[in-house]
Amino acid sequence: MTDDTSALGEWVQRRTTFQRVYDTVVGTTEYVPVETVAERAHSSTAARDALAQLVEVGVAKRRDGRSATYRRNESYLTWKQVERLATETSEETLRSRLAELTERGREFRERFDALAPDAVGAVGTPVDDHKTVEARWEAMSEWETVRRDVRVVRRAVDRARRGSKAPA
Repeated sequence: MTDDTSALGEWVQRRTTFQRVYDTVVGTTEYVPVETVAERAHSSTAARDALAQLVEVGVAKRRDGRSATYRRNESYLTWKQVERLATETSEETLRSRLAELTERGREFRERFDALAPDAVGAVGTPVDDHKTVEARWEAMSEWETVRRDVRVVRRAVDRARRGSKAPA
């Protein structure tokens, strides 16, 4: 079993301050102040500069207010995932995965007789039947994930197709 403290120490030693701030902000889904990022990245001095750079290149988002707060930019992560899929996976494999995901989405639409998860309510589910309610919410979460994956894989297919037509 690994010691969390030694893993943290190794992370701090092996990564530059900028890399630790990057790692931290990419894992941050809610807006947090620079002090929180600095604490998580174990960087008391350079976090502000690193965050400014990450905002400039689109990795992070900044929200101005009494004090600025930061979080990851979901669009950047989606772009990065699309690029990775398009360059590491064949177009044929991507098309096959897209067909599977599209079918899974159709199954959810038929099962819940709705076009999207947010169109499905809890109506008709007894509140005291917690297992049924939990299963329904898990299905809604999975359906939303399938919808997101369809969008990402569709973009990766388009990107892979454009990449394969690039001039030599």
